[in-house]
Amino acid sequence: MVSSLAFADVYKYTDKNGHIYFTDRPKHKKYKLLIRTRPKSYNSALKVMAVNKKKYAPIILAAARKHKIDEALIHAVIRAESAYDANAISSAGAVGLMQLMPGTAKQYGALNRTDPKQNVFAGTRYLKYLISLFPQDLKLAIAAYNAGESTVKRYKNTIPPYPETQKYVRQVLRFYQKSHV
Repeated sequence: MVSSLAFADVYKYTDKNGHIYFTDRPKHKKYKLLIRTRPKSYNSALKVMAVNKKKYAPIILAAARKHKIDEALIHAVIRAESAYDANAISSAGAVGLMQLMPGTAKQYGALNRTDPKQNVFAGTRYLKYLISLFPQDLKLAIAAYNAGESTVKRYKNTIPPYPETQKYVRQVLRFYQKSHV
């Protein structure tokens, strides 16, 4: 049987007269993403992620035990941060499995941010610090991992109103909760 499935993102735009337009190729930034479909490479990316998750599991377990952090939480952060890609580099300059910035890496003991073991141990140590900083609310520790502890404090110990950070917190918690089902 031959599949004829096609994948395309769908965007919506409402002009000033109330006319609504849908397209898979937005002509300007006023189009809003309505439906995101999986790229053709989605299944192969999932397979690579599963292989890498298994590959780095011993390092993650060792870091979890050393720093007394739930292993599943570390996995959730890594999945959200890099999808288990040790070579991931963000546009902001964060590197590795746990997406460490240079200052954070140095502060928490990673001399080589691209080394998976150093990256995971430093990222886990940082996560432990954030959990101790916000002991009553794991959401705040996760938000601080994404946006920085000073940002969470600036917003009076609430999740900052940044869509990226709010989405990140929901994503990490969803990954974390799935591992406990």
